[in-house]
Amino acid sequence: MNQIGYYSILISLFFSGYSVYAAIFGAKRKNKGIIASAENAALVVFGFISLASVALIYALVMRDFRVEYVARYTSRSLPTAYTLAAFYAGQKGSLLFWSWVLALYAAIVIFQNKNRNRELLPYVLAVMMAISLFFACLMAFVTNPFEMLPNAPLDGQGLNPMLQNPGMIFHPPALFLGYVGFTVPFAFSLAALITGRLGDDWIKTTRKWTIISWFFLTAGNLLGMEWAYVELGWGGYWAWDPVENASFMPWIIGTAYLHSVMIQEKRNMLKVWNMVLILLTFLLTIFGTFITRSGIIASVHSFGESSLGWMFLTFLSTAFILSMSWLVYRLPDLRSENQLDSLLSRESSFLYNNLLFVGIAFAVFLGTIFPVISEAVRDVKITVGPPFFNTVVTPISLALLFLIGACPLIAWRKTTLKNFFKKIAVPAVISIIGAGLLFIRGINHTIVLITLALCIFVSINLFLEFFNGTRTRHALLREGYPAALWNLIIRNKRRYGGHIIHFGVVLLFMAISGSAYNMEKKVSLNKGESFKIRQYRLRYDALSEYPTSLRQRTVAMLTVFNDNHKVGVLSPEKSLYRGQRQPTTEVAIHSSLSEDLYVILAGYDKNWATFKVLINPLVIWLWIGGGIMAFGTVIVMLPDNRKRKKIKSNDKPEEKV
Repeated sequence: MNQIGYYSILISLFFSGYSVYAAIFGAKRKNKGIIASAENAALVVFGFISLASVALIYALVMRDFRVEYVARYTSRSLPTAYTLAAFYAGQKGSLLFWSWVLALYAAIVIFQNKNRNRELLPYVLAVMMAISLFFACLMAFVTNPFEMLPNAPLDGQGLNPMLQNPGMIFHPPALFLGYVGFTVPFAFSLAALITGRLGDDWIKTTRKWTIISWFFLTAGNLLGMEWAYVELGWGGYWAWDPVENASFMPWIIGTAYLHSVMIQEKRNMLKVWNMVLILLTFLLTIFGTFITRSGIIASVHSFGESSLGWMFLTFLSTAFILSMSWLVYRLPDLRSENQLDSLLSRESSFLYNNLLFVGIAFAVFLGTIFPVISEAVRDVKITVGPPFFNTVVTPISLALLFLIGACPLIAWRKTTLKNFFKKIAVPAVISIIGAGLLFIRGINHTIVLITLALCIFVSINLFLEFFNGTRTRHALLREGYPAALWNLIIRNKRRYGGHIIHFGVVLLFMAISGSAYNMEKKVSLNKGESFKIRQYRLRYDALSEYPTSLRQRTVAMLTVFNDNHKVGVLSPEKSLYRGQRQPTTEVAIHSSLSEDLYVILAGYDKNWATFKVLINPLVIWLWIGGGIMAFGTVIVMLPDNRKRKKIKSNDKPEEKV
C-alpha cells in the first residue's frame, strides 16, 4: 500500500501538469476535446490523490511503523479517532490532506460548470491544477508521506498529548476546508482577469463557494479558540500567536469581500476593490501556510523549522506577481459604472466597513512579521505581544461594531443627516441608558462600557429589522407572527441570515469584553482546606493517582460552593503520557451564563496541592455567538426556491391556444 500511495502521488503530479497544459492550450485553440481531456485529467488527479490518502490512512490504522510518518504520529495504544486524526497532524500528512481537498473542490467545480462558464472554466482549472502540481511536487520530491525507515520500531512515538483532544478531530479539517475553499473564488477571479470576462458571472458562480469557505474558516477559528481554552491550561482562548493570526487575516479580508461584493452586484461598483480583496484572501491563506511550515516565526502551533517554508514563500511570491500583473493589465476594464452619490449611504457604509477590515488585517500582518523585519534590520528578533494587537485592533473593531448597527438605518444611494439621526436617536439613547445602568452596577472600565453600549445599540437595530418586517407581513398578508417571521427570513435569506450572523458577532464582542474583569488566584491547600474567590468557595477533598492505557493520571477533587450552596465537583488533573517527559494539564471548568470558574492543578504532593483558579466572565457567550453565526450562515446558503420555480416556468413549453 505504501508504494501504491507514493506512485499515486507521482501519477497525480503528472496529470496535474497535463491538466494545466491541456486547459490553457485547449482554451487558446478553442478545442473542446482538449479542454475535456484537461477536465478528465483533473478527475484522475482526484482519484489518485484519494488513493494516496487511503493508503496513508491504511498505514496509520494498521500501525505500519516502517513508514516514518506513522511511527512519528501514532502508537499502538493511540485511540482510533486520534489515529485517524494523525492523517493531518504532521506536515507530510497535512499536505496530502490539503491536496485531497483541493482535488475534491476541483472535481466539484468541473461537475458544477458542465453547461456554464465554459470560457472561464479552462483557466479556472489551470489555476487549481497548477496549485495541485505545486503540492504534488512537494510530496513527491521533498516531503514524502510514505518515506520508509531503515529499521521499523516496535512502537511509534504517538500523537502529541496536546493534540489528543476532540478539537483535533474538528479544528484542523475546518481550517483546511476554509483555506482551500478560497482557492475556488481566487481561480475564478484570475480566470476572469485572464479572459477579460469581468462581469458579475464569476462572482455569482463563486458566491456560495466564498460563503462556505468563510463558514469553515470561522468554525475553524472558533473551534481552535475553544481547544486552546480547555487544553493549554492558561485560562485564555486567544493569544495573538502568529499561527492564530495567520488564520485570522484571511478571515478578515474574506469577510470584507463578502460585504463589498454586494455593492458590485447592486450598483456595479468597487470592481477593482473586490478583485484585490479576493486575491489577497487566497494569498493570505498561502502566507499562513508559509508561517506554519517555515519556522521563521516562533509559534506553539507551527511544525518547526523546515525548508518547505522557502518553497511556500517562492510560490506565494509567484502567485502575488502573476495576480497583480493581470490586475494592473485589466485596470481599464474594471472601471466602475457608478460613483458614490453621498458619503452617507449604504454603499459608503460598506466602503467604510471594508477600510476598517483591511486596517485590522494590516495591523495584524505588521505585528506578525515584525520579528522578521526587526531581525533583518537590527539583527535582533523583537516579538510583538498582545498589548500591541489589543491597542490597535480594539478601536477599529468598535468602529466596525457601530457600523453593524448603523448600516441597516442607511438607505442606498443617499441618506440625509436629519433622517439618519432621527432613526438612530432612540437606539442610541437606550444604549446610553443601558451603559449608565451598567456603570451603576459597578462596570467602570471605559472600553467595556463602550463595547456593551454598542452591543445594545446593534441588538436594538437588528431586533427592529425583524420586528418591523414581521409586523408588516402580519398586517398585509394576515400571517400569524411566527409564520410571518419565518417567511420573512426564508424569503430574504441573504439579508436576514446576515442579520443573524451579525447578532452572533454582537455576542462575541460581549464575551470578549468580559475578559477585562478576569480574576486570578493561586493558592496551596491541604486536604480538607478551602478558599474563596469572589462568591465561590472551593474545598480541596482528595488527590488520586492511577494509570490508564495511555497515561498516568493525577486527579484532584474540589467541591465548589456558590454562596454556601453546593454547585458541583471539579476535577483538574495532571497527566503524564507514555513516552513523554513533561506532564500535561487538564483543566476543570464550571460554566454558567455569567462566568466560567476555571481551575488548574498547578502542583501537588501527598498532603497538599497548589491550584490556579480563574474567573472568566461571559466566556460561554463566545461559543453561543459562534453557534448563532453558524445558524445564520446556513440560512444564507439555503437554496432560493423562487429562482428554481422561475427557471422551471421558463423551461415549460408554450401551450397552444
